[in-house]
Amino acid sequence: MIAGALTGVRLAGVTTALPTRKVRIEDYYPVFGPEMADRISATTGIKECYHTHPDQTAGDLAFAAARRLLEELQVEPSSIGLLLFAVTYPDYFAPATANIQQKRLGLSQDCLAFDMNLACPGFVIGLHAAGSILKNINASRALLLVGDTTSKVVASGDKSRLLFGDAGAAALLEKTPEAAPMDFGFRNDGGRFKSLIVPAGAFRQPAASREPEVWADGNSRSDYNLFMNGADVFSFAMSDVPALIREFLDHHQRDINDFEAAVFHQPNAFILKHLARKINLPPEKMLLSLDRYGNTSGASIPVTLSDSYGGRPGRKREFLFCGFGAGLSWAVASVTLDEAAVILPIIHTDEFHQDGLVSHDLK
Repeated sequence: MIAGALTGVRLAGVTTALPTRKVRIEDYYPVFGPEMADRISATTGIKECYHTHPDQTAGDLAFAAARRLLEELQVEPSSIGLLLFAVTYPDYFAPATANIQQKRLGLSQDCLAFDMNLACPGFVIGLHAAGSILKNINASRALLLVGDTTSKVVASGDKSRLLFGDAGAAALLEKTPEAAPMDFGFRNDGGRFKSLIVPAGAFRQPAASREPEVWADGNSRSDYNLFMNGADVFSFAMSDVPALIREFLDHHQRDINDFEAAVFHQPNAFILKHLARKINLPPEKMLLSLDRYGNTSGASIPVTLSDSYGGRPGRKREFLFCGFGAGLSWAVASVTLDEAAVILPIIHTDEFHQDGLVSHDLK
């Protein structure tokens, strides 16, 4: 385990934005049949989620969340010295979506902005990365954005389409010597990169066909669609993830009962309930939001925070965060939100960046 610590930086606020288009498990009856759809729903615990419209991106959702957070906390945009966006499916190959968010949010040009290609552990790894950079630049605040629109890369004939929702989130980090320390643990195994992958779309397989074919798992997809090896991912979540959590707790001499709640990535309810048993976490401390929002990739931790705590009065709370997924990569953190920290309720939006649609006659 790579262990990390972050001092002098507090998590000041979190909020989440979702699309308005609700997709229910019943909507898949015509595609997969009621029996199959209901069986997947019963196993995963996912009953509904939200999908973007064709023009709406992860950048749009994260932007909506960030704008609201800055407005609610009355943050001066010029005080933001870093904007980091953890995203797997960005708005463009180039430039980074974070560059565009800097302008859309009205931030100063004296702002470091970049994307990180991270999926499900993006919020946890992003917290450490953003906080570490913030400590070493001449700025008082940073914005961490996370988001993905996985619905856009899952084939219509793939049963895993029932699992994924779209979301964007924003977190505000502030420098302060009074901040409670955050502790982190990280692990990565690139040897299992094929377990969660979109094979084509970049430059490793530039000539791949876009025609759907039936793959070995019985699902119809092209190489431009997401492939998930369910057995590999399940084994990873049941063995590697709890092992890291136990090692993290031992390394930092912590007990699982020290935390108010565990806010984990939300792949499915079956995995999360078994994870709770493996780390001796009381079931009521494992927060669940996936039944209404699905697997929202890197945004799933802030989605769950907003769902469970959004709008509630502030008080000091310590959470155990854990994100795990594509890479394969996994990360765990202990994070304290103080009395002044704000967790805002989930908002829904259809807004998209109309100026981001680039014309063919661009000069």
